[in-house]
Amino acid sequence: MAAAPSDGQNSKGNMWVLDQKLDQPMEEEAGRLRDMHREKRLTSAAILRLAFQSLGVVFGDLGTSPLYVFCNAFPRGVDDPEDVVGALSLIIYSLTLVVLLKYVLVVLRANDNGRGGTFALYSLLCRHAKIKTIPDQHRTDEELTTYSCQTYEDNSLAAKVRWWLEAHAYKKNTILVLVIIGTCMVIGDGILTPAISVLSAASGIKVNHPERSNDVIYWPVFIVAAAAAVIGSQATISATFSIIKQAQALRCFPRVKIIHTSKKNLNQIYIPDINWVLLILCIAVTAGFGNKSQIGNAYGTAVVIDMLVTTLLMIPIMLLVWRSHWTLVTAFASLSLLVELTYLSAVLLKVDQGGWVPLVVAAAFLLTMYVWHYGTKKRYEFEMHSKVSVAWILGLGPSLGLVRVPGIGLIYTELASGVPRIFSHFITNLPAIHSVVVFVCVKYLPVYSVPSEERFLVKRIGPKDYHIFRCVVRYGYKDLHRKDDFEKMLFESLTLFVHMEAVEEYYSDSTNVVTTMNGSTSSSAVDLTHSSSVDSSVPVQSYQSDCQVRSFGRNADLTVHEELEFLNKCRDAGVVHFLGNTIIRAQRDSHFLKKIAVNYIYSFLRRICREKSVIFKVPHESLLNVGQVLYV
Repeated sequence: MAAAPSDGQNSKGNMWVLDQKLDQPMEEEAGRLRDMHREKRLTSAAILRLAFQSLGVVFGDLGTSPLYVFCNAFPRGVDDPEDVVGALSLIIYSLTLVVLLKYVLVVLRANDNGRGGTFALYSLLCRHAKIKTIPDQHRTDEELTTYSCQTYEDNSLAAKVRWWLEAHAYKKNTILVLVIIGTCMVIGDGILTPAISVLSAASGIKVNHPERSNDVIYWPVFIVAAAAAVIGSQATISATFSIIKQAQALRCFPRVKIIHTSKKNLNQIYIPDINWVLLILCIAVTAGFGNKSQIGNAYGTAVVIDMLVTTLLMIPIMLLVWRSHWTLVTAFASLSLLVELTYLSAVLLKVDQGGWVPLVVAAAFLLTMYVWHYGTKKRYEFEMHSKVSVAWILGLGPSLGLVRVPGIGLIYTELASGVPRIFSHFITNLPAIHSVVVFVCVKYLPVYSVPSEERFLVKRIGPKDYHIFRCVVRYGYKDLHRKDDFEKMLFESLTLFVHMEAVEEYYSDSTNVVTTMNGSTSSSAVDLTHSSSVDSSVPVQSYQSDCQVRSFGRNADLTVHEELEFLNKCRDAGVVHFLGNTIIRAQRDSHFLKKIAVNYIYSFLRRICREKSVIFKVPHESLLNVGQVLYV
């Protein structure tokens, strides 16, 4: 006899209870995929090659920075030779305290599987505490091979810090804004580094050869110096591309085109739109100032603020991720803040002498990123609150109350459970739906990469004759959508799921562990509570080998053959992609600033960003947009 439902379940109704039985999270499927991936070890030759390439990064930014500082330390010349020794001492101490002690010995250990940047630190925090402002995290995500997190004792300092961070929404927003500020300063660094590199190179030639400034030797040397400056600037430009991709994957930046320039190394990327923005702003800064001292002040402001943001993010990482003793955290924070706040007070005095440039650039990018994230968050909350119960959909019967036409319908949604509103909106306005329906949830997790073996999770919704599936596709912020692979791998996942589901059913029946129903079930509510088949999920890469399974029963083999043949016929009939086109508008009684942010800035960003259909490589003839308006 079943246990009596609790008072909370009674208050929610029988439909809610039924929906919980039909639409369980994919914990079992995710557990089966764990540790399927084995990361390849780099050879010694590859490590040496990467180490040699990293020298260019170090020399390109860190190695040339003291030259800018030393030049800007004496904009009006040297009055006392001892001042030169003092400035040089400050540079050496800064390199020792900031670069060696802070970054090399501490911060670099906080890398996310070799990936760095403020968003990499943010992803580490998101895995150890639920601080994402878009609450799409689930415990099934923790089953990933690349998803590393820790458990804490209830009374430990790390547990208290985690509870403190998760307690209020404003703390989560504060961390997000802090991360975005650090990102914006890196972008500002990418704009200023080429300008100050070229101007410093040209200025150095004139200082060393003032009488030959118009001589024939000037221009060849200038070309060589400018070329060296361009090579050195690639470090910050490449960092800007990388951090923009991370921000886009974590839904903090509009969708832009990303080109992978290497087939072997997916970390080498190029973003044309951002490159044009950097080019225009760099030329504007160089032409507007034409003075390396003012650009140096702007450069120092961007670097110091970025250093300060890194220190503030490292404090919770040391407490949560590393579980360091509070005395070590206090010592690190005190020493870092002592140096960085001193430099911050110095650069703030030069805001009117060029230091305002990175602040203006950061404000523009901060507004763009935060407004985009705000709109994305509201869209997710709208889908969560307006989703339809799976029990209600299945209660319509195998035909869903419509005509089932040949073909496969892929319904894209950001939800890993429930039925998106666009589907109910579609079936209430049109009299037909495809014979096979797949709810596709594409999730970007706070990890650097999701192995392809663990990317697709497939689950059946309802009885077999309904032909409704759910597929959760998981990506990291370094992953990319390969052309023509997405739809192919999704269909292979469905095929493999059907095959392995039959294997599990057969062995479950033979051992009397689980009793499953056959494919012919009625659409009554009683049958729905018992007729969902056993869920399974296996890696796509093992498809060729796993499909060579021994015959496991005549009836089961025939059923699998019939369903696979049915899926192939539906695929040949055509695949249609359903995408929601949600238009966000501010309510009439909203604040004036909110109306500007939502009705103008976010709408403008939506118009100029890349469409989801382009990201998923969906052909126009197979695309169907379902429009809806959301008032926030």
